[in-house]
Amino acid sequence: MTFHASEQRHAYVAYGLRLTSNLPIASLIPCSSIASSDVQVIFGSLPESNSSSGGRRLRYSSSISHQTGEPDLQIWDVHNGEFLRVLYRDGVEFWLDRHLTTLWAHWPTSSSLQDTLSYLLGPILGLLLRLRGIVCLHASSVSINDRAVVFLGSQGAGKSTTAAALAQRGYAVLSDDIVALVEGGHEFQTLPAYPRVNLWPDSVSLLYGSPDALPAISLGWDKRCLNLGETEGTKFEVRPLPLGAIYVLEKSVGGSEKGVERVSQKTALMMLVGNTYATNFLDAKQRAEEFEILSRVVATVPVRKIVRGRSAAEVEPYCAAIQRDFAGIHSRLRSFEQ
Repeated sequence: MTFHASEQRHAYVAYGLRLTSNLPIASLIPCSSIASSDVQVIFGSLPESNSSSGGRRLRYSSSISHQTGEPDLQIWDVHNGEFLRVLYRDGVEFWLDRHLTTLWAHWPTSSSLQDTLSYLLGPILGLLLRLRGIVCLHASSVSINDRAVVFLGSQGAGKSTTAAALAQRGYAVLSDDIVALVEGGHEFQTLPAYPRVNLWPDSVSLLYGSPDALPAISLGWDKRCLNLGETEGTKFEVRPLPLGAIYVLEKSVGGSEKGVERVSQKTALMMLVGNTYATNFLDAKQRAEEFEILSRVVATVPVRKIVRGRSAAEVEPYCAAIQRDFAGIHSRLRSFEQ
């Protein structure tokens, strides 16, 4: 089925971007005005010049391949850079115009709109932000004392789990998976994303007692979604907040110390560089600019390292350690500002 942008317009905001769409996007925050938008999302169709042959240049192909040998993700420049085409192995594809103002989304009959939205709200918005010059960390963020606290780490380190655990304790979540940073004055602001945290079943079981205690993000996907504001006691932070601290999460090893450790600026910079979003897609100039921005981040924002426990009994002391450490950072910051 093909949908047309003229049928209906829905307006949303995410990561500071105003988006309009021809179909509702349930996970995003509605916006009252559709008079203007930064990006128009058109579901169910592709641009008129959508030939995937001729005039295309492969810009990226994922190293992770399916058992058939096909890459999980490929990205092309089409028609001399007039469009960017993003194709997933399951046939879901997105096209983005040169001006980064129109995004088309299309999926085969074997897939669904919900599958397509899962891509849109994660890697596609992350790519769009990076192309617009906004540095994004592969991280999650919560609000503590009106400042953004960011949780960074490799896959499986517990970024989303930490955000969800703190959400259970009354802290509002700004973003999950992608943390978008904008520089203003002498500090960095963290932009609010949308009111959802995606969790693997083992994390749902850890926090809620059962792997299916939360709904699946889409049929056929293993991850579950914590809908902030709908799940009792959880909140979403709608305000951009100044970046207060970054905690780099490390996987637990038997006998690991659970305390918080300070990280030097040099080490912190390497940690941030290794956990930025869509880095493999950037050219040399964009990577150099990103490095300069991250250098300013670690020069102004405390970076800590902490090991996350893997059992339910360890969740409370782990969250308490973060709260105590950040309270100390916040106290020193307030003294400095006064």
